[in-house]
Amino acid sequence: MFDLDSDRHSNLTAALMSPIFLGLAPVFGKLALRGGSDPFTVAATRTALAAALLWILYLVFLRKYIYIYLAGFLGCAVVGTVNGIGSLMYYNGLSRLDASMSQLLNGSYLLFAVLLARLGGQSLSWRTGVRVLLALFGLMLISGGGHGQVEWLGVGFMLGNALLFAGTLILSQRVLYEMPPQTVTLYVITVMAVVVVMARGAYDLHWVPQSHDTMWAILALAISTALSRLTLFAGVKHFGSLQTTLLAITEIAVAVTLSYLLLDERLTFIQWVGVGAFGVSLLVQGNARFSSRAPRGAIPMPNMAGIAFQQIAFTHAFGDSGLSQDELDAIRRMMGVEGPLPSEPPLNYPQSGDDKPPAVDSFPDMAD
Repeated sequence: MFDLDSDRHSNLTAALMSPIFLGLAPVFGKLALRGGSDPFTVAATRTALAAALLWILYLVFLRKYIYIYLAGFLGCAVVGTVNGIGSLMYYNGLSRLDASMSQLLNGSYLLFAVLLARLGGQSLSWRTGVRVLLALFGLMLISGGGHGQVEWLGVGFMLGNALLFAGTLILSQRVLYEMPPQTVTLYVITVMAVVVVMARGAYDLHWVPQSHDTMWAILALAISTALSRLTLFAGVKHFGSLQTTLLAITEIAVAVTLSYLLLDERLTFIQWVGVGAFGVSLLVQGNARFSSRAPRGAIPMPNMAGIAFQQIAFTHAFGDSGLSQDELDAIRRMMGVEGPLPSEPPLNYPQSGDDKPPAVDSFPDMAD
């Protein structure tokens, strides 16, 4: 496996591979659904298999990326829960729509990412609003330009997943600030597996035997899921969430092409007009001007309680935890706590000859 942190070239390669793996999801998912499986079973089985494959791979080859500290795991748990709920909506929407149309609607996560960035404090130009309206017009033609009655429930599921996926990207950037993408991928997919398996159990406790073709499709889906998250988080860590989402046009092209070749799906003329409008919006979105006040490659999260309250809460939560100063600083940066802490209590450092806290090198994920 390539080293995602080796140099900028490998990071760019990972970011470019992410939309290819994401574009495989609707095709393999549709093949599994056509084989007689239900959306909950597809989501639960593919995520559980992806988590199992990752754990086997990490235990054999990548043991150094298994270590994680508590605050980092909690961040991964939030991202995994949001992504897991979104995946349930995705496969329920996919069961009601064509794979090509599903991925076109799911591509709207770029728009949601831009809007969430604006709520998070980014300053966007008025041209971005025009592009958002253009993309909405394209999505309207895509969803309403097919033959027969529009499946609005499926459209709603796909747009709901797009919103949650955009939230996943923005939340993951905060978590990735202090952890390597390999570690984040492992624990995010593990939490996703727990969420979707619990949902599958609540939906139906009985396991329905799957055909061989269905299981092969789900296995391929599990592999593409693991690879897509690994490359996605690598892209988010090194290029930022918005820059990574700008590659969505590649993801859509992969899904539409494979849907045509493998599923024999066709778009109407009106839908192709919508694809054009949506594609133009995605392509020119990269020219949106963001405020230089935001950190490079980062999207600031809304400060709901105020900096002073965050400082006090952080001091009470971690002041007597026995963590080193390096660990505390890393957790503060990940949680977005700004400014000096008020009357910080003394830390309980482990006693050593020079009476200094342990070096950060003893924590492999922070030294990354």
